[in-house]
Amino acid sequence: MTTTQALTSNPVLRVAPAAPAEAAAYFRAGLVFHADVSDVAAALAGDGDPGFVVLDSRSTAAWDQGHIPGAIHLPTALVPEQSEQLLDRSVPVVTYCWGPGCNGATRAALALAELGYQVKEMLGGFEYWVREGFAFETWEGRERRTADTLTAPADSEDCGC
Repeated sequence: MTTTQALTSNPVLRVAPAAPAEAAAYFRAGLVFHADVSDVAAALAGDGDPGFVVLDSRSTAAWDQGHIPGAIHLPTALVPEQSEQLLDRSVPVVTYCWGPGCNGATRAALALAELGYQVKEMLGGFEYWVREGFAFETWEGRERRTADTLTAPADSEDCGC
């Protein structure tokens, strides 16, 4: 079997990987637009101002069910009319919604970017915030669940990523 035949019969390599420079540009761009749940949590837990605000783009019912402590609540549909009262354009915004199956944070990030805000989307959303064992608030108070070992290391604060 030739190398070309092996590449085309292999479903992973059927489409060849990008050139290293193209791959670097693509992955760098991903980091420009996205933040990881554990990175957001670490920045919020640090001493002083993290340098960004966290924005929950879900409904009031979802917010009441649970949200990141200190987050600003601004449903996506209200971004155009309320962002100026709640946000400072000089401070980057990290948006989140339910989780990977929801694009509400993406829509909120788009709306904010179109209004001139610096914005990133938090990958994993509220689902992964909770699954990784970080504290959250509900209408009843603060809660924390045991970290899911499929999403966070069992015996460490740092996944090594």
